[in-house]
Amino acid sequence: MNAADTLSTETLIPFARELADASTLIIRQWFRADYNVELKADLSPVTIADRGAEEAMRALIMSRFPDHGIMGEEFSQHNPGADYQWVLDPIDGTKAFISGSYLFGTLIALLHEGRPVLGVIHHPLLNDFLVGDGRQTWLNDRRVHVRPCHSLQDAILLGGPHWNVFKYQQGAGFERLSKQVQRYNNWGDCHGYYLVATGGADIMIDPILEVWDLMALIPIIEGAGGRITDWQGNDAVQGRSAVATAGAIHPQVIHMLNEA
Repeated sequence: MNAADTLSTETLIPFARELADASTLIIRQWFRADYNVELKADLSPVTIADRGAEEAMRALIMSRFPDHGIMGEEFSQHNPGADYQWVLDPIDGTKAFISGSYLFGTLIALLHEGRPVLGVIHHPLLNDFLVGDGRQTWLNDRRVHVRPCHSLQDAILLGGPHWNVFKYQQGAGFERLSKQVQRYNNWGDCHGYYLVATGGADIMIDPILEVWDLMALIPIIEGAGGRITDWQGNDAVQGRSAVATAGAIHPQVIHMLNEA
């Protein structure tokens, strides 16, 4: 199929499921198994499962959509000039994976002319397939939505390592927010966005992200009726950070995170 062909949700979602299934076969094989953990140049860990899962997804994309591009965490970009770009993070939460924790997932996004039109968070162990197109979001074929939340005092806040907030954003604002909400938990990586989209939490924040960490999240959160921007409230696609919320409280969250 050429990139100029019209791609529908009915075409893309089954293919995205194929990508998730292919990566799952690799990831399950190595979960809590014996393997070497390597450190990349940025000191983040990588395993044979990360690389193998991305290779499996790349092979499927290049076979089915040879004119499309691919951006992945573990390998160099393929066909960077293509209008359609698949963005892959085979294991989002590698530190959780190597610890034997289940709080990790596979991120798959499709961009058209630079904007995400489809996003997937797949849980390889539970086989939970969360997919959004910016208008709707489904969990295993069931429509899901963010839950109503109109007050910070009623909100559940999630995030990764909080010292990254002090390194990359304004720590004082984050501290204020964490003290205002009903509860704050360190359930980070893609699991936090999964919970916001499915109504299990109300706020998920990341002070620094790469493109493969971010793009799949945008159509999922928006399709579930939530809001996602960068830390300052700007277009998430252009950002290097993310704040995802149930929607109504988003302006309050952004204000508190950035208040001097």
